[in-house]
Amino acid sequence: MHPSRFDDTGHLQATSDRLEVRRLTRANRLWGSNGVTFGPDGRLYVAQFLAGQISAVDPASGDIDVVVPLDGPVEAPDDLAFGADGSMYIADLTPGRVWRRSADGAYTLVSDQVAVPNGITCVGDRLFVNEMKMNGRLMELFPDGGDPAVLTDGLALGNAMQLGPDGCLYYPQMMRNQVWRIPPDGGVPELVAEEVDDPVAVRFDRGGVLVVLSRGMAGLVTRIDLATGARSVVATGIAGLDNAAFDHENRMFVSSYASGGIAELAPDGRTRVVVPRGFDGPFGITVDLGGTVYAADHFSIASPDVSAPHPDSASDAASGSGFDEGGPEPGVVTRELMYSVHNVTADNGLLHLTSQLGDVRTYDPVRRTTRVRATGLDRPTGIAVGPDGSLVVAETGAGRVLRIDDTDTVSVLAEGLDHPLDVAFDAGQRCYVSDDRRGAVLRLEDDGAAVVVVDGLGEPQGLAVRGDELFTVEVAHRRLRAISLATGESRIDAENLAVGLPPGITRTEPEPVPGVPGRPRQFAGLAVGPDGALLLSANGEGSVLRLASPAG
Repeated sequence: MHPSRFDDTGHLQATSDRLEVRRLTRANRLWGSNGVTFGPDGRLYVAQFLAGQISAVDPASGDIDVVVPLDGPVEAPDDLAFGADGSMYIADLTPGRVWRRSADGAYTLVSDQVAVPNGITCVGDRLFVNEMKMNGRLMELFPDGGDPAVLTDGLALGNAMQLGPDGCLYYPQMMRNQVWRIPPDGGVPELVAEEVDDPVAVRFDRGGVLVVLSRGMAGLVTRIDLATGARSVVATGIAGLDNAAFDHENRMFVSSYASGGIAELAPDGRTRVVVPRGFDGPFGITVDLGGTVYAADHFSIASPDVSAPHPDSASDAASGSGFDEGGPEPGVVTRELMYSVHNVTADNGLLHLTSQLGDVRTYDPVRRTTRVRATGLDRPTGIAVGPDGSLVVAETGAGRVLRIDDTDTVSVLAEGLDHPLDVAFDAGQRCYVSDDRRGAVLRLEDDGAAVVVVDGLGEPQGLAVRGDELFTVEVAHRRLRAISLATGESRIDAENLAVGLPPGITRTEPEPVPGVPGRPRQFAGLAVGPDGALLLSANGEGSVLRLASPAG
């Protein structure tokens, strides 16, 4: 296996004396991929907002080195650029900071006066950044000191920008489907192109052609000849495109915020995988009656690619050297882009979802329609279908378990809990709740009382019931525990699971800011497939594990 964000050696494996453990997907090597740019050394530098780190990728071999670690001063890098002296400038989105990393690795805070900094670019030794928010600003920053100089404001979500061949800064306005330009010394902004689908990044190839990336499911790339206005559009099949960079041979490399990875993109839309795509989490996980696995992956609903070679096979060692037709790359299939989705459960062809936006939704994957079931909840996490067909939801932030009936009426099943995370039902229609802060699994009684089934656990998160046994993921100890519902006895079924942050890393996520994209809360989901196998979200490394008896 390749090194991953969880294990930089690539040798750590889950262990079990009782179960066969295998990956349904390879460990993810890039925890999402956002801003990309070529550095002075010819490598492609990749900002990973979800990981809080920046890596350098060899575009020929796919080898990856972490340059800015996730336990450093930079919290949420979303875009980056290199100055004339080799310094790296970093847009640290969530905390609202812009950093300079010198060629010798020293960090300096350039500014904390930029709200939601995203698009960043250098023009010689000058530095420009824009804000990814409504009524955002585009401004020049001064690394040696001084207040930012605002060139223009009123942006409807700015993002990746670049200097054009005419000497103007070109930038997208995502919410208006437009591309604009403005001189670096200020002036009147000028509309360059409109009706561009969801523009997330503006780039120029070596011939001066304007290239605009779209962030939707189709992975559209629009090329615009500035002299004639002529356009061409190709669909890459890479959902959630984020950014692009051209090398000295005019080869185009693209990133995806939704599923990570790096691909080389030919003008006709064909791709060559440089770094395979993978999960951003995954977090909640479920299996439908047909055996299809769905994962709630923060930016999307995604599944393991069952048509791909086994991820632990020798074929995983090579990223490939030729171009393929546009479409999903091996490893993960993005089913639907869906921001902030956190948990999922399958139900007769439908998927019920909880979201970090505080809502509960029902999604029809065939019709691709969504029904909102509840809003305004405080960090809903676990979700299950109750015996009467209603939805049962752990409202983690409020310490409650809720019921949502078929008319979308919300009622309280239990309250006064500490930090309920997941919910599951046994064959007797009894509801169980994991509480990671209390270190316990509880059973809810008909009167709303919570009875301790087992305590002394290490941050139990995902729950699943199979027969008369209940399983939970102890994230603090990185192990799977099985509990007999008949006797209360328990055992450890698997250890060394890649869940939570990498070993030795501690990080406290800031409270979310309204209107500002946040990172997902950690949650290791668990599900039982129709064949009795357990599916586990190994969100530490970005894979899905299948745990089954040797004969299963």
